[in-house]
Amino acid sequence: MDRSLLLQLAAIFIITQMLGLFVGASLVQAISAGELEQPTIATDNPDDPLNSIALFLYLLFFTGMLLLFMRFFKGRHLFKWMEAIVVFSASLIVFSAFLPGLSLMFAIFLTALRLALPEEVLLRNITAIIAIAGVGALLGVSLGVIPIVILLLLLACYDFIAVFKTKHMVKLAKEITGRNLAFTVAMPTPSHQFELGTGDLVMPLLFAVSAMKAGSALGSPAFLILPGLILAASLAGLILTLEYLEKHVGKALPALPPQVALMIAAWLAGKAIGL
Repeated sequence: MDRSLLLQLAAIFIITQMLGLFVGASLVQAISAGELEQPTIATDNPDDPLNSIALFLYLLFFTGMLLLFMRFFKGRHLFKWMEAIVVFSASLIVFSAFLPGLSLMFAIFLTALRLALPEEVLLRNITAIIAIAGVGALLGVSLGVIPIVILLLLLACYDFIAVFKTKHMVKLAKEITGRNLAFTVAMPTPSHQFELGTGDLVMPLLFAVSAMKAGSALGSPAFLILPGLILAASLAGLILTLEYLEKHVGKALPALPPQVALMIAAWLAGKAIGL
């Protein structure tokens, strides 16, 4: 793999996941202290598998709405405002973990900056990383580990079908990158600009945060070992995917299936040794 691409991938992945884990730990602490109510998806029990089904359906609905909007609304403004809502909500979660008293101001500033400079790729990447950290941390504390495993398996199957069968995910990815939306992260190299979907970074984060929450009784730093294994496995899956794409520029390959397979294997191995 091109060294520049590998370094960019590693840097983006590590920064995003470390930021998300910190935010997730902050949310777990706030829930334990009674300062924050347990976030829910469909039921009040985070370990209820119904939550994973509900979230999967929400994601399908959101994807469907994006496809419809992209077909019938050719202008950029609608998508920029959709992006702004996501960026503001997710960044508010992240900034609340670092600067509780100033979180609203920073979330407004980041959102306004993104709206003012929509073509800036670096700003798009920074915005996407912050949004991923917020969304992944919140979902990670909202779901138990088993529902997340179910969700990942559903999404891996869906990703395979959406890329190789219906191919609508390929079309969606092209539209998103063409509009420079912060739903992908750009990794430019001298020969090609690779795009990494935010879902490929959100999913390992929510798995790791949920595992961290479940293992909090182990104490520090032991409760971070299993999340670390999960994230290392996810990064390995992304490297394998990008290595293939680098050799087959122009072809599409879903990143989630290998990521999910390796993450679940790492989680099972960790549980087998008592983590």
